[in-house]
Amino acid sequence: MTAYLHTTTFNFYCSGVYSGKIYFAEKEIKHAQVDLRRRTQMQENVLDKQGKYVLPLQKIYEQLDIYAQADWTPDEVVLKNGDIYQKHIQYTAVIAGVEKISQVWALRKGTALDIVTLDGEIIAFLTPNRYGIELIVKEGYEQLTPLVVYDEPLLSKPEYGVNDLGTYLIPMRDGVKLATDVFLPEGIQPGSKLPTILVRTCYDRNGKKEIFMRWANKGYAVVSQDVRGRADSEGELIPFYNERDDGYDSIDWIIAQDWSDGNVGMWGASYLGYVVVAAATSGHPNLKAVVDEVNVGSPFVDTVRKGGTLCSWPLLSWTLAQSVGTRTDFDIFAGITVSPEEAVDARPIKEIPQQMIGKASGPWDLWSQHPEYDDFWRNCTFTERGDQVQVPMYVISGWYDGDSAGVSETWRMLTEHDVPNRKIRLGAWEHGPNRSRELNGVNFGNDAVVYDYDVSVLRWFDHFLKGIPNGIDQEPRASYYVVGENKWRTSEDWTPTEAKCTSFYLSSGGRANSGHGDGQLLSAPAEVSPEDMFVYNPHEPMDDSGEREPENLRKYELRNDILVYTSEVLVDDLTVAGELSAVIYAASTGLDTDWVVSLSDVNEQGDSIRLSNYIVRAKYRHGLDHPELLTPGQVEKYDIFMPNIAHRFVAGHRIRFSVTSSSKFVAFPNTNTGENPYEDSAAIPVQQTLYHNSEYPSQVLLPVIPNFFHTKSVF
Repeated sequence: MTAYLHTTTFNFYCSGVYSGKIYFAEKEIKHAQVDLRRRTQMQENVLDKQGKYVLPLQKIYEQLDIYAQADWTPDEVVLKNGDIYQKHIQYTAVIAGVEKISQVWALRKGTALDIVTLDGEIIAFLTPNRYGIELIVKEGYEQLTPLVVYDEPLLSKPEYGVNDLGTYLIPMRDGVKLATDVFLPEGIQPGSKLPTILVRTCYDRNGKKEIFMRWANKGYAVVSQDVRGRADSEGELIPFYNERDDGYDSIDWIIAQDWSDGNVGMWGASYLGYVVVAAATSGHPNLKAVVDEVNVGSPFVDTVRKGGTLCSWPLLSWTLAQSVGTRTDFDIFAGITVSPEEAVDARPIKEIPQQMIGKASGPWDLWSQHPEYDDFWRNCTFTERGDQVQVPMYVISGWYDGDSAGVSETWRMLTEHDVPNRKIRLGAWEHGPNRSRELNGVNFGNDAVVYDYDVSVLRWFDHFLKGIPNGIDQEPRASYYVVGENKWRTSEDWTPTEAKCTSFYLSSGGRANSGHGDGQLLSAPAEVSPEDMFVYNPHEPMDDSGEREPENLRKYELRNDILVYTSEVLVDDLTVAGELSAVIYAASTGLDTDWVVSLSDVNEQGDSIRLSNYIVRAKYRHGLDHPELLTPGQVEKYDIFMPNIAHRFVAGHRIRFSVTSSSKFVAFPNTNTGENPYEDSAAIPVQQTLYHNSEYPSQVLLPVIPNFFHTKSVF
């Protein structure tokens, strides 16, 4: 019985596009591919183990007997390899005249590799991801799998092959030529005019071209381009600086082509997300739809100079990876061939690239020439031109996205200028979204990984580029996943319109140092509440990961240079959803310093799981355009943005807010001298004082969903 998977012919689908047949032979995997242009079936060959598929076919093959031998009848199945599967959803379809009901099984940990069974036997394996479902299914049983999400009547269907027109060198306004590939649907009527989806990447346009071609299968012209200075494009990479104008010029080129109908959409994620937001601020009239996923924000908000600081590892990993050549070194990016610890501790700061990769970095050197927020940085800050954005924009991110500060910046810009047809979807997702149902021990529901991720993207383009009345513009503006409740919710806006901004005030008896101190969170400011003090020594910085992940801060909260404020035990559940902020009143004996704030959920065991955090440099407390050094000992007010969350604090847990002055894997420790951060001035320890009373009401402001807000006290 267990050998049945070796005799099954599987049809292979990628984002709903038929991609051939898969056979698990006794000694190898066979793949009968489909000709990309003519869509004809080709003969089978041994599967390339280095293939670019997300679905882990080699893993499936190596563990085929384990899958086949499992008893797929209990609600939860533990395989011999330790994988845990739970019953998820069911599908009903008529197969060969007989109604059948299948069962989908959700993998609980790791990258989702879900399974579909029928009468106890496996008929499909699938991996959802940001680019769509990759799925193999027993021939003829497609309707019993999540593949049916692509059957939506008003969704563009994969009716075409792909006509690769080759590479063009497109001149920008300054004469620099960018390498640009064009893919058209094969089989369209001669003379047809097409809407276009444009992707501009710093990671080599060849890397994911098979994925982007799938839009051509569905009736779109697809244009994939290397940004300047990367891969085969001319020029020099100056991150952020040219993306607005180059986006505009690329759209101009597209609409001048005889295959273009004048409607252009853009898709981008991470740096590519910054690229599409920048293009939106160009105000190009032919840019009609944007999908922006996990976008990098403006340099002083999210990346190079986050909160005015000088970013360390996240910035270094990306910059060094771009600086070894014109193609990204992903081993550097992943911290494999360059040690994060060694990189952030290396000095002098200006020469870190030489020490880590043996050569200078153009972007690193250029940034060091602009230590303050000047015209160079203004040109890179997309919110400086937010009033030019009119294009419908679909924003996608998650609570564990390392660039969520950039996503929040984008959404605030769209909201401030009331850009019509804006939409946002926020999940329990990382920077690579829609991947897993668990992260660092925090478990989400089986529906945290969705099967319609790419379908919603395609619906956006279908509506705003093809004019298909699919109703996506009539849906609630915000869709978000509440961790702890483990449920998707919708609202007419983000922050949810039903949320009530609620202040939780800091208080103590003057000894809030560490998690063992006496810091409290109260529902009203205390009339008398002695200030708290700690010594910040730049030579002994906090070394938490700083990542936007559910990290347990418990061990870091043992330090005396962190102030910790904790609520009483919650007597009822409390749900927080939306954009967060904090207001603190503080003084320092230094001329400049940094403030790091964190919000966490403390469980019954005392674990302090971070939910949101941010860092700011004191000298920019009046705005980036108005830097001002501190007067030692003088109390200053700091309004601090914090990235969004949707989280249920369950009864029995406590809310915690902490304040410190460093997080070395986020930013190089402030020397407290007020001098050029690139100059490595001698660091000095300083005394930090945090005030919290009726005169100085330091507080964290949380958007509480009223249905779960106890009107008298949540404690």
